[in-house]
Amino acid sequence: MASRRLPAAYAQPADLQQWARLEWHIENRLHWVRDVTFGEGTHRARTGTGPAVAAVLRNTAIGFHRGNGETNIARATRRANRRPTTSSPP
Repeated sequence: MASRRLPAAYAQPADLQQWARLEWHIENRLHWVRDVTFGEGTHRARTGTGPAVAAVLRNTAIGFHRGNGETNIARATRRANRRPTTSSPP
C-alpha cells in the first residue's frame, strides 16, 4: 500500500482504492458498531468523564466479544444480556 506521505501526483488508482478501503474498514469495524449496536450517537452523557467512561466500556465489550471469536457483536451483546453469568459463547 502507498505511504501516506506519497505525493498525490504519484498515487496510483489502486493505491487510492486500497487506502479508502482501509479507512472504511476502520469505520465499519469499530465506530459503526459503537454507534449502531451501542447507540453511542444517542448517549446522553455529554460532560465530565461520562462520555470517555462509556466509550471505554463499549470498547471493552466489543473487544471481549471479538476475543471470544464473535463476528456479530449485536448478536453477542443480546446473548450476553440474556445470560449475564455466562462469560463465553455457548
